[in-house]
Amino acid sequence: MAKPVTMPYNLAKLYGYGRSYTLDSDTQTKGRGGTRTTDVMSAIRAKVAGRALGAGDRLPSIRSLAAAMGVSPSTVVEAYDRLAAEGMIRARRGSGFYVSPTVTPPLALTEVEPRRDRAVDPFWVSRQSLDADARVPKPGCGWLPPEWMPETALRRATRALARTDASVLTNYGSTSGSLALRRLLLTRLAEDGIEATINQLMLTGSGTQATDLICRFLLRPGDTVLVDDPCYFNFRALLRAHQARIVSVPYTPSGPDVISFEQILGAERPRLYITNSALHNPTGATLSLQTAHRLLTSAAAHDLTIIEDDIFGDFEPERSPRLAALDGLNRVIRIGSFSKTLSASVRCGYIAARADWIEHLVDLQVATSFGGPSPVATEIIVKVLAGGSYRKHMDELRQKLARISRDVVRKLGALGIEPWLTPRGGFFLWCRLADGQDATAVARAALEEDVVLAPGNVFSVAQTAQHFLRFNVAHMNDPRMWDVLRRTLKAQASR
Repeated sequence: MAKPVTMPYNLAKLYGYGRSYTLDSDTQTKGRGGTRTTDVMSAIRAKVAGRALGAGDRLPSIRSLAAAMGVSPSTVVEAYDRLAAEGMIRARRGSGFYVSPTVTPPLALTEVEPRRDRAVDPFWVSRQSLDADARVPKPGCGWLPPEWMPETALRRATRALARTDASVLTNYGSTSGSLALRRLLLTRLAEDGIEATINQLMLTGSGTQATDLICRFLLRPGDTVLVDDPCYFNFRALLRAHQARIVSVPYTPSGPDVISFEQILGAERPRLYITNSALHNPTGATLSLQTAHRLLTSAAAHDLTIIEDDIFGDFEPERSPRLAALDGLNRVIRIGSFSKTLSASVRCGYIAARADWIEHLVDLQVATSFGGPSPVATEIIVKVLAGGSYRKHMDELRQKLARISRDVVRKLGALGIEPWLTPRGGFFLWCRLADGQDATAVARAALEEDVVLAPGNVFSVAQTAQHFLRFNVAHMNDPRMWDVLRRTLKAQASR
């Protein structure tokens, strides 16, 4: 058996392989798709393209890189000489090799990972859903139709803005956001068993911005981040922008697989774990109390910070366990927004965390957005929440979604499509296609007929969900969508 070559930790981190990486003798001898010299050059180019190596950064020494990649020092010398001739790197006598000051390209997020079919790229469903004509059926999108939102309450709150202080219409948002809305949010957190004070809570421009700020605060390029598999695809997209190394843990009906979770924490030492606790996206699963306790025990043992995204929590008929409540906002950060329940146009998110972290996150928000979310947006949300109509709106939504979900499950079953589980609420169904059909091919064919679907591998880091589609039941009342889905599945099955 070939003796493995283990990459030292500092080089392993540079090359994005975590704490260790082994190369067998075939890889060392043959390379991957070229000579050993071109393999070394390709590895350097990839790290420059992904910004793991930036302008002016020092490259590994010749001997250390040769040992790490399982090649001879003369191979690295030749690779460095060729890259220097191209102008990508420069030699400094007695110091080593450095990335040239002018070569770092603009960050192209689609190039950070190996190129894949665009139909399974984490940006693909977002682009198709956001840019599609309003008349195009979008069962793959992640929000409710306009007619499902509390339009009357939103219009009433908007009209009330005409009578409010002029500063609401003209000023920047305060650095932590509306005090009135934060007080309302503290009450809502208390309903989940999360005891927090006003200085543990800040408002952000959206739930996505909340995650972005936390990543800016906690991560450095090359840090490892753990996500669920499958997970919300924009977590993957955002982590690309932060040049994080993404690893995933299989998700089960009661939460992440705890044995795999514990093994990954020991082997990969991730800095951060991002998840949904309530009505997980895309599966609709609910975290069990037993799983929650084991996750927190492992997180404490490995100094792991957890972002708990609770954006779908209000769709639950009864509240399930929350990591932030069990943890007391120690190493769990709670985030959320109102984009799914009130309006995706009136954007506002929040972060609940340790007070000392909130202080730093506020500074980051000032640096990147110059203040909190729009006072116009927060004033509208305050008036809707305080007016008493929100709870009635959510009660009606939950009942309506329960009725429609049953009908959609029945219609999908007639096509041979079965849900992975029956969610306790929400509007997602994570479904397996019949006879091992390829969801990416189905989604691509449906798009040609102006129907936007969400293929499973968009959500999977490990690319193991090729037979799954995520359906949004609220967008499945258009007969055209069912006709297209039926024809597309039949055509794929006949191939």
